[in-house]
Amino acid sequence: MNEEIKKLTTKAQEYAEMIEKVRTEISKVIVGQNDAVEKIIIALIANGHVLVEGVPGLAKTLMVHTLAQTMDSKFVRLQFTPDLLPADIIGTKIYDHNNLKFNTVKGPIFSNFILADEINRAPPKVQSALLEAMQEKQVSIQGNTFKIEEPFMVLATQNPVENEGTYKLPEAQLDRFMMKLKVSYPSKDEEVDIITRFTEGQKAVAQKILSVKNLIEMQKFNHKIYADDKIKDYVAEIVDATRNPEKYGINLGNYIEYGASPRASLWLILGAKANAMINGRGYVVPEDVHEVVHDVLRHRVLMTYEAEAENVQPEDVVKEILEKVKVP
Repeated sequence: MNEEIKKLTTKAQEYAEMIEKVRTEISKVIVGQNDAVEKIIIALIANGHVLVEGVPGLAKTLMVHTLAQTMDSKFVRLQFTPDLLPADIIGTKIYDHNNLKFNTVKGPIFSNFILADEINRAPPKVQSALLEAMQEKQVSIQGNTFKIEEPFMVLATQNPVENEGTYKLPEAQLDRFMMKLKVSYPSKDEEVDIITRFTEGQKAVAQKILSVKNLIEMQKFNHKIYADDKIKDYVAEIVDATRNPEKYGINLGNYIEYGASPRASLWLILGAKANAMINGRGYVVPEDVHEVVHDVLRHRVLMTYEAEAENVQPEDVVKEILEKVKVP
């Protein structure tokens, strides 16, 4: 290990200690869901957005709110409904009769953490209002462009069960999310802990651990973590295998309609670097890629009707790819 990587590792270990404190604070409020919490933290460090999918009552909203509480930052919760308008999110211009001019009234999007609750309940016009903000970190209001302060993260939730009154997220919108997480039911022991905490007046509040300055420093440092050319080639092959599976001896080509976009490669590397950081390393190993690959690819690999008929999921494709593509 050369001197530069040693320095990176030393710095990564400092940040890993801070992140462990954040996890500890979140665990005071959230029972279980350790994997989902860790993946959201990885996305936060990588400066990405997250879509959380799960049935009602699994503490998706509470999880996001608690994470925001551990940061000294601005948090806003947006309840997406069918009657929501784009101006309700990004803002609008209002005519001032006293000064005879239009004043810009900024919407709630101008915060650090945006919780888009039940995002699939809003119509496509409203969903598309988030596109520019999520990708360019800016908002256009009637011809004027306004920058959004860093850090900026959109955490959206959706219910996979009830489809009545919902609008499927378009592929362009889905691709803006670094990860799509699936939140599952708690174990029996965790459920008993949940019952105890929330029926006996035990109210825990997460304390602020990170400042905005700390978080921005982490996000910038994340780019400096070393990823060898072999790791980059490995990630490129994984993504290429979603587009050209036959090149890698994968017999799932008839199940894949479209492979992952180049954004997948970028997020795989940045996510792997963030995973290395929270584990106190200044360099990426293949296991870091494996840790985030399912969450980065599951919403980017589009399946055919044949795959749906035979219940072949994107996770099955990614698993097959990982078995076939040679690990460096």
